[in-house]
Amino acid sequence: MASKSRQLHIMFFPQFAQGHLIPTVDMARLFARHGVKVTIATTPLNAHLFANTIQRDRELGLEISTCIIKFPSAEAGLPEGCENLSSITSEEMLDKFRKAFNLFQPPIEQLIEEHRPDCLVADMTFIWATDAASKFGIPRLVFNGTNCFALSIIHSLMRHEPFRNIATDFESFDVPGLPDQIKMTRMQLPNHMREEDNERKKLLKEALKSELTSYGVIFNSFYELEPAYKEHYSKILGRKVWHIGPVSLCNKNNDDKAERGDVASIDRHECLRWLDSKKPNSVLYICFGSMFRSSAAQLNEIAKGLEASGQNFIWVVRKVNSEDKEEWLAEGFEERMEGKGLIIRGWAPQVLILDHEATGGFMTHCGWNSTIESITAGVPMVTWPLHAEQFANEKLIIDILKAGVSTGAKEWSRWADDTKFKVTKDDIQRAVTRLMVGEEAEQIRNRARELKEMARRAVEEGGSSYSDLNALLDELRLNCP
Repeated sequence: MASKSRQLHIMFFPQFAQGHLIPTVDMARLFARHGVKVTIATTPLNAHLFANTIQRDRELGLEISTCIIKFPSAEAGLPEGCENLSSITSEEMLDKFRKAFNLFQPPIEQLIEEHRPDCLVADMTFIWATDAASKFGIPRLVFNGTNCFALSIIHSLMRHEPFRNIATDFESFDVPGLPDQIKMTRMQLPNHMREEDNERKKLLKEALKSELTSYGVIFNSFYELEPAYKEHYSKILGRKVWHIGPVSLCNKNNDDKAERGDVASIDRHECLRWLDSKKPNSVLYICFGSMFRSSAAQLNEIAKGLEASGQNFIWVVRKVNSEDKEEWLAEGFEERMEGKGLIIRGWAPQVLILDHEATGGFMTHCGWNSTIESITAGVPMVTWPLHAEQFANEKLIIDILKAGVSTGAKEWSRWADDTKFKVTKDDIQRAVTRLMVGEEAEQIRNRARELKEMARRAVEEGGSSYSDLNALLDELRLNCP
C-alpha cells in the first residue's frame, strides 16, 4: 500500500472551450496548492491563454507545468489556428472539431508513458480517455464542466425520453425520477436529443458510458448548492462524485482575476474606475460566453431593452453574424448611454466585474462556469439560456435556488440566426427591471448573498469542498500504484 504522505502526480487534459478550459486550469492550480505535482496537457494557442497565470504559480513554488500537444488542424480539415471552440462559426466546423478529439488519444498516451502520472483528469468529451488511462493502470477522473443537477436531467431525458409523448414543442412535460418536479419543453432540448438516431446522440451515450466506467466524476460545484442531486447522482446513478468548487475562488489576486481565461480587451483599472463611480448593486453585467454569436437583430433588441430599462450596464459583445460589425447599434445609442453603459468588445475581466460591489445583476447564457462565478460573487441572474445544458441550468437558478429572473427564452439553438423566436426588447426590459428594482429584487439579492456565503464556506478549511478534495487525494494516494 502506498504511503498516504507521498506526492501525487496528476495530469489534466481540458476541453478546448473557455467554459471548460478556465475551470480545469483553476482546478489544476487548486490541486497544486494541496501539494500535488500537476501537468496540464493542451495545445499551443490554448496554453497561451493561461501561461501568465501558471508562471505566477510556479514563482510561488507550486509544482505545475504545461505540456504542449500539436492540434491536428490539417488532419481534421480545420484551418490553422482554430484550436478553441470559440473559433467555430458553423455546424460543419463543429463536426470537424469533434472529429479532432479522437486524434488526441495517441499523443496523450505518449505523454502518460513519458511522465507516468498517478491519475488522468480528462474532460467528458474525450470519450477514449478512460481506456487510455487503463492501458497504463492509472485511474481516469471525469470533468464535464457542469453540475449534478443538469447531468441528472440529461440522464433522465436519455433514459426515459418523456418528450416522445408530448403533442407540441411548447407543451411542458415532467422530467421523471428527480428529487424535484422539473418541467421542460421539447423546444428547450437539443435537436440531437429529440431525434431518434444520430451521430451526436451516439457520442453523448458513449460519453456517459465512459463516465460510468471511469474512477469517478469531479464537479465545479459544492454540496450545499445541490445536496439532493449529489446524492441522486452518486446513489441512484451509481457514480463516485466529488464536489470541489467553486474553483474560481483559487484566484486571490487581481492579476489572476483579470487574466483568467485570456487577457481582457479593456484595461482593468479603467473598468474598475467606471464601476467605482456607480452605487452598490446598480450595474447590470451582460455576457453570453465565448461561443455566443448573435444576429444583428437580436443584439438590437438587447440594446433597446437595456436603454428602456434605465439601468447602468456593462455589456460584453463578442461576435456578430454580420459583415457590418456595428449595424446592430441604433444611431446615437453609445452617445445616449455615455456614463450609463460600458460596452466591452472582446474579452472581459468577468470575475473582477462580478466581485465589484456596484454589480447588482448578471444577464447570462447560463453556462455553468458563468453561473457558478455569479453564485460565488453573490450576484443574482437574468437567465437567457442558449444551448448545451443551459436550459437545465436555468431550472436550477430559477426553480431550485430562487436566485434569478428569466427572460423567457424558449428555444435551444447553437446559432442565433437559426432561432425562430427572438427575446424582445420588452422581455429584456421586464426581466432587467424585476431583477434590479423593487422589493422582489431585494429578496432575490438576499438569496444570492446567502449562496455566496455558502460557496465561500465550502472551500475554507473544514468546508464541504475542501473536505471532498482532501478525501479524493487521500483515496488516490492509497489506491494509485
